[in-house]
Amino acid sequence: MPQSLTNVLLHIVFSTKGRAPLLYPEVRPALFAYLSAVARSTGCECYRAGGVANHVHLAVRLSRTITIANLVQELKSSSSRWLKTQSPRLCRFRWQTGYSAFSVRASGLNTLVRYIDNQEVHHRKRSFEREHITTLSQEGIEYDERYVWD
Repeated sequence: MPQSLTNVLLHIVFSTKGRAPLLYPEVRPALFAYLSAVARSTGCECYRAGGVANHVHLAVRLSRTITIANLVQELKSSSSRWLKTQSPRLCRFRWQTGYSAFSVRASGLNTLVRYIDNQEVHHRKRSFEREHITTLSQEGIEYDERYVWD
């Protein structure tokens, strides 16, 4: 086959260091736009970026020329540098060390986008920590809870 064709859809999740509630409402819209632009600069398509005070979710089509790890590293390092310039309250901002990435069927993209859009409402009922552990279990991802959080 002379051509490389892919359609790898991902749900990427990462949180602030210690899940500190540092993603203030006034910075979130610009942060989500920034994360989308960073994803596009790597050749990926970002269908949605969203989240709440302590974590973000992205719906991304992975470019055929980048790994998940390299994409997340670029998203986190670029946005961390950018966030530090947005407010004195964010001058020491850090993301957690790790991340989660889940594969998404093409038919599930609209459901994922709606889920990301409704993070504020969703997390009024369920904490990020509880939801994330449940998702890891549902996805069959083995983990040691001592190392899930930092």
